[in-house]
Amino acid sequence: MLNSGAAYEFSMASEHIGELKKWLGEIARKGDGANPFSLNRLSELIGKNFAVQPHEVAVMEITSDERYLRFLTPETLRAVGQIPLSSTSSLAARTVRERRPEIINHFSVVRHASVFEAVPIAEEQRSEPIQKIMSAPIMLSNRVIGVLQVSRKGKAAAEAGADFTHPQLRELKTISDALAPCLHLSDKN
Repeated sequence: MLNSGAAYEFSMASEHIGELKKWLGEIARKGDGANPFSLNRLSELIGKNFAVQPHEVAVMEITSDERYLRFLTPETLRAVGQIPLSSTSSLAARTVRERRPEIINHFSVVRHASVFEAVPIAEEQRSEPIQKIMSAPIMLSNRVIGVLQVSRKGKAAAEAGADFTHPQLRELKTISDALAPCLHLSDKN
């Protein structure tokens, strides 16, 4: 049985997921694709759902040559580089290869490529390391077309907030499923 705080938290998350799914459905119907305005709004809504900042939400798509993942959001990572799908130290690449969602609540001690964590959030705001992360494949017609990640950053795990849970991972997968038709439109624009 949920206590009143947990029940409120669950209903708020459900409210945000409903709003997000409705909004993504409208984008897919309009054929708008993943334009910068849409991506910023997407990051805000996902951030609200998981109580993280928009810059802690990453959407990546597989490049047309199917060799790399490129960031669509956060905007600061779009120009930084791409992640090779062959990378053995990238959670995003592993998410594509294994085609399954994953939670890591001790990410700072897991071997991973940290080059993207070093990119400043804004001109005068340094980025903190990722402490906790969820990663889900974005699939369309049984094919992985991208990755959706939500992280909690902080100087230490205790500062980053609560651990991610398996119900939240299921929510992330629901969101990635709703996002797939919109992401698919972005490679046609």
